[in-house]
Amino acid sequence: MQPLRISENIIPVSDFKAKAAEWLRRLGESSEPVVITQNGKAAAVLLSPAAYDELTEHVRFMRAVEQGLADVEAGRVTPHEEVVAEMRRRFGGGADE
Repeated sequence: MQPLRISENIIPVSDFKAKAAEWLRRLGESSEPVVITQNGKAAAVLLSPAAYDELTEHVRFMRAVEQGLADVEAGRVTPHEEVVAEMRRRFGGGADE
């Protein structure tokens, strides 16, 4: 996701409504987020689909890392040797056979 350019990417909702197609085109070309204001305050952030996907992927990754760390702290881990033995039992063989 591109950094926000204050002078170019913050617009009042009335301007967005009047030029929505133009803003959507610009968003598709630049992938820079657009902050839409209402009564002088940030009301929404408009992202391209690619930027949204990138953002949500980062969130999913961070949650998985946090869950893994919590599992380690709580002792919910399986030693590597046990995992390898279980894989060999289920699927047979192995790289070193």
